[in-house]
Amino acid sequence: MKTSKNPKKFNPYDVKLDAEEQSLLESYDRGEWKSVSNLTQEMKVAKEIAANTLRKDARITLRLSSDDLARLKEKAAYKGLPYQTFISSVLHEYAAGHFEA
Repeated sequence: MKTSKNPKKFNPYDVKLDAEEQSLLESYDRGEWKSVSNLTQEMKVAKEIAANTLRKDARITLRLSSDDLARLKEKAAYKGLPYQTFISSVLHEYAAGHFEA
């Protein structure tokens, strides 16, 4: 495998964003975001919410076609995620009502 002597530097603005992410980035760039006065408390609350939201306490067995699994693995690799994490996040987004089947 060849490696470039001058690898392209990562530019966060080169990342493909969805509409919501683009809106947040534009809002940030306009200086609309303000720091909170109680950062430590806000971080603690956010960590608790994340821990409760992301807790994985159930195990399932799921049979998929090998073609579907291959496509899911490709999409996960593109996003830089393990495929099981990617599948879990897709199911979470659906369960939370973020998109319909």
